[in-house]
Amino acid sequence: MKTVYLETTFVGHLTGRIHHNPVVAARQISTRHWWITTRLKYRPFISQLVLDECANGDPNASIERLEAIAKIDVLDANLMIDQLDKSLVMNNAVPATEPRDAFHIAIAAAHGIHYLLTWNFKHIANATLRQKIEDVCRYNGFEPPIIATPDELMEQDNDT
Repeated sequence: MKTVYLETTFVGHLTGRIHHNPVVAARQISTRHWWITTRLKYRPFISQLVLDECANGDPNASIERLEAIAKIDVLDANLMIDQLDKSLVMNNAVPATEPRDAFHIAIAAAHGIHYLLTWNFKHIANATLRQKIEDVCRYNGFEPPIIATPDELMEQDNDT
């Protein structure tokens, strides 16, 4: 079974009220559709950072986020992950201002996770950074996860 790391933006889009912005609302609906129709085809993982980020903010919303991921296995952090996330930043694959985004990539790569599911287009699912991210992971001895949105990891309908 293929593995998938659920980055915090995925969890945020999974829970809570539908956003007034139609683009965000469409992403929320897509995330919920993936969760219902496709999730069981993958073995999901999160990290302590995802738990910490989901616990922040509005108390009611944080409870919803944490309940949604309560039964998902948590990946352990270690020195290799710390070194890889620092390398991602030092090599400009992830901006120095976003060490948490580097950590999400590093923990998924170091654990051999197949896919990293995210809605973070700024620093993770970014076409201009993707090659750098992959190069840094490989240089450090890790195969990078395939970075994708739920739309990209959705099963195709038989009608299409």
